[in-house]
Amino acid sequence: MSRTPVVLGVESSCDETGFGIVSDGVLLGQGLASSASQHAEFGGVVPEIAARAHLDAAVPTLRIALADSGVEAEDITHVAVTSGPGLATAVHVGLAAAKSVAWALDKPLFGVHHLAGHAAADTLEHGPLPERSIILIVSGGHTSILAVGDLVRDPIEHLGDTLDDAAGEAFDKVSRLLGLGYPGGPAISRAAAGGDPGAFSFPRALLRPGDAPFTFSFSGLKTAVARTVETLERAGEPVPVADIAASFEQAVVDVLVTKSLRAVRERELNTLVIVGGVAANARLRSVAQERCDAAGVELRIPPPRLCTDNGAMIAAVGDLLVRSGADPSGLRIAADPSAVLHGAQLPLPR
Repeated sequence: MSRTPVVLGVESSCDETGFGIVSDGVLLGQGLASSASQHAEFGGVVPEIAARAHLDAAVPTLRIALADSGVEAEDITHVAVTSGPGLATAVHVGLAAAKSVAWALDKPLFGVHHLAGHAAADTLEHGPLPERSIILIVSGGHTSILAVGDLVRDPIEHLGDTLDDAAGEAFDKVSRLLGLGYPGGPAISRAAAGGDPGAFSFPRALLRPGDAPFTFSFSGLKTAVARTVETLERAGEPVPVADIAASFEQAVVDVLVTKSLRAVRERELNTLVIVGGVAANARLRSVAQERCDAAGVELRIPPPRLCTDNGAMIAAVGDLLVRSGADPSGLRIAADPSAVLHGAQLPLPR
């Protein structure tokens, strides 16, 4: 009788060290460590600092995941790991850790695309994805609209990406402009809670007729905020941080939701899934829910604890790959820091 897979997932693409354990679509437990506080004084992630932090955190975080799940190392049947995209030095640390575990336990190893992990995170909360859906991935490094069928069997279709800053990057840069600190997403959200989202009319890029329907651009919005702050300061007027934060946040949310729902309508689908670090933003979640309800579209967003980078989401992809009968990637798999998302597994099966 075949044994139910118990998949260990390893994530280290940026500044979170994550280990998660998933079996048959159920999250058994996870461990997560962040080096965000070490990057705060630099206003963004420093790859060398992130890599050293992953080295320090790997073994303790793995132990936390095992304890949280009640699983012994010998119970693990498969290992999955982010092999791209991400910061090269950071990806290498997690990949080396996963290879070490897979080799020591003599278990199959699967390379996973980081963004497919974000998509799979929702399955841990809401169950299998529908037969077809639109997925908005919105994070510090990525803003993309995807048309997705079976996450691990079917090719993943990119409908649109960002031309410049990802939404999360824009949050970080505007937070720095406003003196709110790093990481920018939570800082902007806290400041915006006391502000008026209609106080400033910031641009919503690429929403005019004739614009690329699913392409994003946040650089101009960031510049508009900078010019507003500069104009106020030159005039000797106080900078209404809460109002600017709320107006900026609303501009980002309007574009994200409008384009995502456009994709749902054009593909004649009825499900929108929003994932990634920015999916934890309260305004995005509330506006998306309101507009999806009005359009008769089912909205799926994982809980905030599964939105940021984590090992559980990588284990979820590994679990899906194992149950689909996919061949392992093997111990020779290399890091691919610039991997383009065409499929959930890396390298792509031939």
